[in-house]
Amino acid sequence: MKEYLSYLAIKKNVSSSTQNQAFNALLFLYRHILGIEVNGMENTVRAKRGPKLPVVLTVNEVEKIFKLVEGTHLLFIQLLYGSGLRLMELARLRVQDIDFEMNNITVRDGKGNKDRFTILPDYVKTQLKEHLEKVRKLHEKDLKDGYGEVYLPDALERKYPKAGKEWRWQYIFPSARLSVDPRSRKIRRHHISEKAIQSAVANAVRKAGIHKHATVHTLRHSFATHLLLNGVNLREIQELLGHKNINTTMIYTHVVRNMSNQPKSPLDILMQKNITEK
Repeated sequence: MKEYLSYLAIKKNVSSSTQNQAFNALLFLYRHILGIEVNGMENTVRAKRGPKLPVVLTVNEVEKIFKLVEGTHLLFIQLLYGSGLRLMELARLRVQDIDFEMNNITVRDGKGNKDRFTILPDYVKTQLKEHLEKVRKLHEKDLKDGYGEVYLPDALERKYPKAGKEWRWQYIFPSARLSVDPRSRKIRRHHISEKAIQSAVANAVRKAGIHKHATVHTLRHSFATHLLLNGVNLREIQELLGHKNINTTMIYTHVVRNMSNQPKSPLDILMQKNITEK
């Protein structure tokens, strides 16, 4: 195992994530299939990941995307950018997580199993209320048809058996179809799929003619970077993003430096001098 993992790093020059995937697969094979505990892996040559800057959209690029999307797709893309939500944080939002008066969104069980508050943009409030009215009518129809129950986290379903049909627990972005929950075998309306969100963002980026490798997470990076450009404190951005370590948030300071304080190229200085002399 050590020789193979070192071979991947030295000879094949794979990324750290590829080597880690191979290591975890082998570890699973030995521990759970062969029943052999693996020790002594300390001296394995590990592939190292160099520092990478996140892909960030400019404000103009974000505006381009907004102009090419409408309806529900526009709403959740604006929330991804305007609130800094991760993909599954958006998909799992429930009605009770939105506080229109306090202008905040409660993100429950985010990365690291932590809850946090983030911004509810004023701009989306009217559209979001209209969207929720449509979702409420869909929920009422499901109840009338004998369904309308959603999955509840942890042991809440056992503790509050009727809570799953309450309006406050419904997903803000429900699936278009009812489906069978493989855990309980109940027919439920789950939240929108992550693929649907990813496809909507990818299509919008392509239509906007943006040639950056922009994904759902790019909107979150853009949220943080644009806040920093607008003078928001780094600690506050850390709280909004739910980062455990401030060093994770610090990466955006490098992006801001690249975007706002670019030195002038010596070529531009030289050519400007020639134009002035002429």
